[in-house]
Amino acid sequence: MMWALFLSAFTTLFVVIDPPGCAPIYAGLTANATPRQAFVMALRACLIASGILVVFALFGEDLLGALHIELDSFRIAGGIMLFMIAIDMVFEKRTERREERAEKVRTAQSQGQPHVEDVSVFPMAMPMLAGPGSIASVMLLTARAHGLTETLVILGALGAVMLLSFVALIGARPIIRALGSQVEAVITRLLGVLLAALAAQFVIDGLRAQF
Repeated sequence: MMWALFLSAFTTLFVVIDPPGCAPIYAGLTANATPRQAFVMALRACLIASGILVVFALFGEDLLGALHIELDSFRIAGGIMLFMIAIDMVFEKRTERREERAEKVRTAQSQGQPHVEDVSVFPMAMPMLAGPGSIASVMLLTARAHGLTETLVILGALGAVMLLSFVALIGARPIIRALGSQVEAVITRLLGVLLAALAAQFVIDGLRAQF
């Protein structure tokens, strides 16, 4: 039972956070950095993103309550948001937007603007790793958890995904060379289809509970 929950949470978060998709963007942003600088920025980005997601996982439901938003409504809205991300992944719109965002950061770096030299907070930690989709996902997953044990299992899945994200970031250059752009595109589309199915399930759960 717990392994099934872990696998479900891991799959959802892995697809939404998309470590293989973040890796080539990070490689481009840190092209002029030393190996040590790239390592430190990758570690900082993953730690910051993990902290943000853990906060929303543990206190997101209380935040919704303070805003008088029902959890079922958030399930439906979150499912629709994830479905839109899935469509973008299937048609590669998400990758295009990430590349455009990364190009803006690289342009600012070339113009000598110091506040964008460290890419660990922006754009890596937010919005690439801890974006709206991953925040919605972790809140939906913990909302469905029963008791402390299941919550810890979901947080464990989050930790595993963030660890893989860190590995993907620090190994971005060899991963890109090994996979190639065509294989990466195929993997992204397959993950997008899977995410669409998971998003539909979130919407169905919300509608069933509401009506």
